[in-house]
Formats: sequence, structure tokens, C-alpha cells
Amino acid sequence: MTEVATSDQLFVVIDPVARRTDGESVRIAKDVLSAGARTKVCLPESTEEFARALARRGSRRPVVIGDDRALLRTVALLHRQRELAGCALSIVPVGAIGVLSLARSLGVPTGAVAAARAVLEGTERRLDLLVDDSDGVVVGAVRIPALRGPADGSEEAEADMDTGAAAHPWLRSCQSLVRTLAARPVRGARGARVAPLPGGPGPSRLRVEVDGVTLVDLDQPVEAVTLTPGVSGGARVEVRPASVGAEASPLGAVGVRVTVSGTDFRYRADSGLVSGPVRRRTWVVREGAWGLTLPG
Repeated sequence: MTEVATSDQLFVVIDPVARRTDGESVRIAKDVLSAGARTKVCLPESTEEFARALARRGSRRPVVIGDDRALLRTVALLHRQRELAGCALSIVPVGAIGVLSLARSLGVPTGAVAAARAVLEGTERRLDLLVDDSDGVVVGAVRIPALRGPADGSEEAEADMDTGAAAHPWLRSCQSLVRTLAARPVRGARGARVAPLPGGPGPSRLRVEVDGVTLVDLDQPVEAVTLTPGVSGGARVEVRPASVGAEASPLGAVGVRVTVSGTDFRYRADSGLVSGPVRRRTWVVREGAWGLTLPG
């Protein structure tokens, strides 16, 4: 880690969702930051204004007050501007508990005062990043689930439900009920079970290659694939094979370049909406690609 100079002027971007969700924590964080350093505060009202403000920050050190989505948006914007490697990013997590899990897993304090003090007194830690062949970035994890059925938008709906459930715990009960009902077999007029339609829910058939070595091939159906950066300059890859009877043991590997190909598949990067379908996607680890200010 390297020390962060408190004399640097801070460019504080306050996400509009944070202002609506917890205005008191926003005020506290802003007061702590303003008392400890020279600050320029920006209050964007939209994603477009957020991007324009970040691009006009000059030499000021960017500080985001917001939730995981605001952090991910900032990392993606700085990556597209090719400025991610040259600045130490800071975040003060503000929002519902369910949408602060990424910041917490990275080591950022979730209290407004503690997080603001870490911005002023902390040190920069260089972190790995996954970059895919469409220039998308991943901070936390990539998840490729089993097929959910025909490409009718069910994955996007599920992602929306997951996001809502994170912010509103009571939605988890509804979400669980929907998934339980969807998983039940359809019965005919006399109660006989009806086989699912071809192309319906089921395991995916994918080829997963790690640094050119095949971890699983198309002849082995899989239930899920997960990629996570941050393992000594590599990504941890875990494949959960489909099982019949006893649960199959997951397959694992660590590598710098991961390619997934096969039948059309969708994937979720970090906490965003499901992307795809695609037939091939490659993720490459960029070691120490970005810096985050953390408690010393």
C-alpha cells in the first residue's frame, strides 16, 4: 500500500440514490471530508451527469459517496477514459445494506464517519480487475448460471428481483416463493408429471478454458461457473458440474485468461443485470489495475 496525501483536493461525487436513501449519512460524510481536506462537491442528477462530472475532475482525487453500483459505475467510467490506473479511488458507502456488500468485501468501512476518515487518512491498495473482450470490467465476480429457459427476459427479471430483494428484505420471501413454484413440475389432468419442453430450464453445456487448458468441456453439463479476481494476480475459476444423485464436487483452477464458450449463455458481472446471450467470452486479469483507498 502507498500513503494518500490528505493535502490533495478531493472531488466528491454524491450519487443521487444515496441522497434519496440516506441523506443524513451523506451529510455526515461530506462534513467529515470538508473538515479534513479541500473539497469540491458535485451533485449529479443522472448517470450522464455523473460521467461528465467525473471527466471534469482535473487533478482532484475522486471520492464517491454511494453504494456498490456507484462504485462499479465509477470504475467502469475511469477504465473507459483510460484513467483508472492513474488515480486512487475512494468511496464512502451509503445505501441499503444489501447493496454495500462489494465495498465491505473490499475492506471499506460501512459507517459514514469511519469511511470518510479512511478517505483522509488511509492508504492506497492496488487491486486486480477482470476485463473482457468487449472492454467490460469486473471488480467482484462473474457468475454464469444454468439455463433458465428460452431467452424471454427471465434472467433480466431475476436480476431486478435480486437487486430489489437486496434493498427490501421482504422481497426475498416473494422471490423464494416464485422460484419454488417455477421449479415444481407441471401436472397433467390426472396428476401425471409432464416433461419440460425442449430448450427449457436445465444445465448449460460450456467449454471453460483457463490459460489454454480445458477445465470442463461440452460433454459435461454444468450448473454454474464463477470467476473471481484477486488471487495473486490471477482469477479463481470454479465450475459446478450438474449432478445426478450425489452432488458433484466443484472443479477449480486459477489463471490469468479465462475463456467460456459453447451454447448461448448469459452472465452477470458484479451486481449488474444479466448480459448476453453470447457464445464466447474471454476475461483477462489486469493485476493491480486500480487503486482503492482503505484504512491504514
